[in-house]
Amino acid sequence: MTNTIIAPAGDGAGKTSGNPLLRGMAHLFSFVFHPLFITAYVMAFIIFVHPYAFAGFDHRTKVMRLLSVILCNTFLPLFAVFLLWRLQLIKSPMLRNEKERIGPYLIAMIFYWWTWLVFKRLPDTPPLAVQFLLGAFLAVCGGWVCNIYFKISMHGIAMGGMTMFFILFAFHDAYGSGLYIAAALLFTGLVCTSRLLLSAHTPFEVWSGIFIGVLTQYIGWQF
Repeated sequence: MTNTIIAPAGDGAGKTSGNPLLRGMAHLFSFVFHPLFITAYVMAFIIFVHPYAFAGFDHRTKVMRLLSVILCNTFLPLFAVFLLWRLQLIKSPMLRNEKERIGPYLIAMIFYWWTWLVFKRLPDTPPLAVQFLLGAFLAVCGGWVCNIYFKISMHGIAMGGMTMFFILFAFHDAYGSGLYIAAALLFTGLVCTSRLLLSAHTPFEVWSGIFIGVLTQYIGWQF
């Protein structure tokens, strides 16, 4: 196998880079920035790093808020995929094609909607968190619609949404900084390049994912 990337054909399953180091790094970035982890990462930033968003909350309340996000937006959707796989309703927990992603998308939509609704109704929740969670829910909805027609990159959706959040955050929040935008763009580039190196997606699927993530986060910010 050569050390070059051959343009993928069909549904995006082309040859990948033969460099084991590159493949290992690509798998690492794909795992660390798994789409179901991104919401928890951003909420951890809002809760613990932002100096004002949750300033009136004690440490225990902050931890419980973050754990609720991890439970509903990370653990439960992952557990649901595991159950679908063990029940042989899907062939692989990696969700390699559009058909296998229909059920997990619908399950994630329910959990993401519930998380947004709970935070929206909790007293003293800062608008910054509510807006982001709404954008995350809309991103899952957008991914599900696109999945009807092609295998859109879920990594692209998540990273695009994260990047758009920090762009909007930088322009509308006194604590915003261009450093956050630069970091988000760097990680988005690394993750999306990793997906291409692994031939998990075509460039169109990756860019479409980024676009959906950016668009839905922008819509969520408006409300």
